Amino acid sequence: MTPSTHSTATDRASAATQQGAEIARGSSPAATPPEALPPSAPVLLESATSRRQPPAVWVLAFVAMVSFMGIGLVDPILKPIAANLGATPSQVSLLFISYLLVTAFAMLITSYVSSRLGGRTTLMIGLGVIIVFSTLAGTSPTVGALVGWRAGWGLGNALFIATALAAIVAVARGGAEKAITLYEAALGIGLSVGPLIFRPAAQGGSG
Repeated sequence: MTPSTHSTATDRASAATQQGAEIARGSSPAATPPEALPPSAPVLLESATSRRQPPAVWVLAFVAMVSFMGIGLVDPILKPIAANLGATPSQVSLLFISYLLVTAFAMLITSYVSSRLGGRTTLMIGLGVIIVFSTLAGTSPTVGALVGWRAGWGLGNALFIATALAAIVAVARGGAEKAITLYEAALGIGLSVGPLIFRPAAQGGSG
């Protein structure tokens, strides 16, 4: 056996011994290094991970969608409201103005309230205010009372929807971008579905 042949056999034996040691430690020498993965692999992995959201995220998104329905549900029932309560066009327009105006101003202090009370408490208070004032609005005998209850409804809506976004971002998987996308989807569905749900009832009532 020549010296070169002996050296080659020794190198192969050393490589086999090292490979056996790696397998014993639980590492696979045939594993593909991260830099050898295709460029689309991280994107596909992130997409698959982001779809497995915690149940709390879907609950918050659903409740946010229902909350957003309250913004547009008045539109298809304005005529029945005006006819049944004898409201003028100016009084009817106040149903939107009172709700949106209070919502806009209340959102300016929502972060302060949430930092003092906590996100969960603020969400529950917002939902409670929405339930109370929406129930009172549904039993209002006059348009003036309905406008006032709608303003209270807007307060609860501001407390909830602003805090819901922060809560979804905090618990969602896939980063803030995925959470905001889910929140915006709930917003769009709520705004579009609200009038569609209540329009048949409004048409039946006006007929």
